[in-house]
Amino acid sequence: MTSTLPDHPHTSPDHPDHPDHPAHPAAPPQREPGGRVEVHGIDHIPETERRGRARELFPVWAAASVNYLNLVVGGALVLSGLGLWQAFAVVVLGNLFWLGTGLLAVSGPAAGAPSEVITRAMYGIRGNRLNNAVTGWMISVCYFALNLAAAAVAAFSLAEEAGITPTTPIKIAIVIVIVVLTLTISVYGHALIVRLYLPITLALTAAFAVVGYAIVTHADPGWTQPEPLTGGRLWAPVLAGVTLIASGPLSYTTSADFSRYLPATTAPRAVLGWTALGGFLPSVVVGGLGVLGATAVDMTDPQAALRQILPGWFNPVFLLSLVVGTIAVNALTAYSAGLALQAVGIRIRRTRSVLLDGAVAVSLTLYALLVSNFLDTVSNVLQLTVVLLGPSTAVYATDILLRRNRYDGRALGDERPGSPFWYRAGVNPAGAIALTGGVTAAALGVDTLYTGPLAGVS
Repeated sequence: MTSTLPDHPHTSPDHPDHPDHPAHPAAPPQREPGGRVEVHGIDHIPETERRGRARELFPVWAAASVNYLNLVVGGALVLSGLGLWQAFAVVVLGNLFWLGTGLLAVSGPAAGAPSEVITRAMYGIRGNRLNNAVTGWMISVCYFALNLAAAAVAAFSLAEEAGITPTTPIKIAIVIVIVVLTLTISVYGHALIVRLYLPITLALTAAFAVVGYAIVTHADPGWTQPEPLTGGRLWAPVLAGVTLIASGPLSYTTSADFSRYLPATTAPRAVLGWTALGGFLPSVVVGGLGVLGATAVDMTDPQAALRQILPGWFNPVFLLSLVVGTIAVNALTAYSAGLALQAVGIRIRRTRSVLLDGAVAVSLTLYALLVSNFLDTVSNVLQLTVVLLGPSTAVYATDILLRRNRYDGRALGDERPGSPFWYRAGVNPAGAIALTGGVTAAALGVDTLYTGPLAGVS
């Protein structure tokens, strides 16, 4: 897309300044250059600017899934007391939730709008602003900070490899450099993400192949837990593990953000399949390596432990791959967080909203790096977010099925009172009640930072 029109987060399609208004003649289909900043925000993408194929979604989600966090979580399952086959089963079950991410993605080509706008159909114009503030913006920024902290720890070790002592000023500088690289991708937007994530996927796959070879050659496939868990003692880590892993795909309730540029005629099955496969396959492989790794090294400190079995020359490459993988994850997160901030109702350009998100994430990250037990923090935060993200995904998926994926992108962009998705005073009671009920039920079963009534029964 070569149009110089600014993004219009609040302009309805009948406004003369909106890109879809008849005053702007239709342009022939064009491919947005990866070197140009994306000009669209949460406004509708006209069919003349749609392009690409569903298979392009595979590397987008694969690059975000070949990451260190999946390796850590795989090892954590064994540390929680699960046996090898139990842990492998949990990895597969938890990652089946990528099918939900794929289902949500099919709404993007249908509406030509991001998830942050499509959910107006579920919650109403005003109700959706609250939804985006909490399940969109706030959780995205928290995930950004959490992943950034993990990348920073790897980058600190990389600095030591280069002979640089990571003092506090240097640590702050490293965090800022990582954020700048991440936000550059997010600011340039969709076209750069699609173009860049295939080579990133290939590079990360090559790096993790070396890690996988080292783990497999040192692993003990006959390893068993000294005290195998049974009965109720077994179900607690199984359910916690599935929840922990499911929090990854469930965090991408914004998958339509990355499919909305596909033509409306794109087969929904293809969008669902390539999205789900891109997340599921690498997540299962890397998570499985983490499980195997726990039989070879002490996964309470995976980064230090893996150095014992990796070739000496490869350690800097491994550390760099951890940083690059996290940048890939966070670029998607920051991109969606920027759209969520617009959808909250703040009149701000997408590029500026992304930068604001980055500034908030840096502040949270510097705090997270002071936490003594980072692994526990990861587990607690991810399990708590599922309380919100699980019901949110369920409501979104149900709406897609009930509407048969029929969304009017232009109508969704109309925020005026009396518009098709205004409902009652700007709120859709059905969606609000469904989400509130789901969150309440999920909160009753939580056993992490606090123990819910249902969890306490066992």
